[in-house]
Amino acid sequence: MPERISLAIDGKKLDCPVIAGTEGEKAIDITELRAATGYITMDPGFGNTGSCKSAITYLDGDKGVLRYRGIPIEQLAEKSTFVETAYLLIYGHLPQPKELDVFSSAFNEHSMIHEDMKNFFNAFSSSAHPMAILSAMVCSMSAYYPTMIKENPSKGDIDRIAVQLLSKVRTIAAFSYKKSIGEPFVHPRHDLRYVPNFLNMMFSSPTKSYKIVDEVVQALRVLLILHADHEQNCSTSTVRLVGSSHANLYASISAGICALWGPLHGGANQAVIEMLQEIHADGGKVDKYVARAKDKASGFRLMGFGHRVYKNFDPRARIIKQKADELLNKLGIHDPLLDIAKRLEEAALKDEYFVTRKLYPNVDFYSGIILRTIGIPLRMFPVMFAIGRMPGWIAHWKEMIEDPATKIGRPSQIYTGESKHNYVPIEKR
Repeated sequence: MPERISLAIDGKKLDCPVIAGTEGEKAIDITELRAATGYITMDPGFGNTGSCKSAITYLDGDKGVLRYRGIPIEQLAEKSTFVETAYLLIYGHLPQPKELDVFSSAFNEHSMIHEDMKNFFNAFSSSAHPMAILSAMVCSMSAYYPTMIKENPSKGDIDRIAVQLLSKVRTIAAFSYKKSIGEPFVHPRHDLRYVPNFLNMMFSSPTKSYKIVDEVVQALRVLLILHADHEQNCSTSTVRLVGSSHANLYASISAGICALWGPLHGGANQAVIEMLQEIHADGGKVDKYVARAKDKASGFRLMGFGHRVYKNFDPRARIIKQKADELLNKLGIHDPLLDIAKRLEEAALKDEYFVTRKLYPNVDFYSGIILRTIGIPLRMFPVMFAIGRMPGWIAHWKEMIEDPATKIGRPSQIYTGESKHNYVPIEKR
């Protein structure tokens, strides 16, 4: 017999089913709580609230485990490509060679953006943030590709939109960067794969062709894979919430991009670099800043440490730290910020204050160093995050829209405003 938990509130009883996941996770189904008792639960930040059942990503923060469709992130980072990982997340299994060929070929078909969309770039100020441009351009795709929008999209419709978005987001991101520095756009090339194609659009110019370096390509490939999905985070939850109204995929993804833009989410690796630059400018006094981080009155926060979910090492942080070391060594680059980051990590992991609070480095702590080494400017950091997270967003929207049990998102609240009082005309106030 299925497990149930009984709740007794004000003399009213409710039997709540227990939902179990494949990894032993358990949830109390309180769907009928308000109707049966008049109560709701209060959970600011939704840290203890499950909004859906999902078969995409498994995360165990206490053990430092992350898996996409059951496959450990360590294996995907070592052996997979970003396009293959995207296929895995969206369709639930690793592609067969023929499936991967068809999927990859479709990227070339959809890499260009509608010619009229270029007018949008001309209208943006050169000071416009690339994330503002990216979110606006993705949302505008619903106007330029209206035949793709259907209230009940078929599998074929979803497949076409998914590939289109994954391919065009590189072009839009690169064009956004070119706009910000006043250089002409570099169009995608059909002879280059996903990551090299993006790098070429970013860094080639009329006077200089970008030289593809394998180590740079591999480092960015791993970075995109590590960011491809991360369960029900802020931006993914936003995509699902917006999509629950049957908003089209373009609108849902655009909302996710805006959520990711926040400094507590996709802007975190930029904050890490800015912190490391501050410490470097102050003579690299790591101990001073560790002490400041422990002093609540200082207002200083050690960026890149701790995570809402992980109470152990973020498994992505281990991978990205190794990749940062490898990239700089192979390119013969000495970055003082990497030295400071390592010293910070070493000092924090020996300090009881951080150890007892389980404040370990997260993926943002080293990812910014890789982006900086590649030549990605700070303002483009969250855009890179968005490109990486695109497969996860699409996978969650697809999973949600194909589930007949999905309901429109509508959280409740506890009202704390004024109680009822009568309207007083302005002349009598």
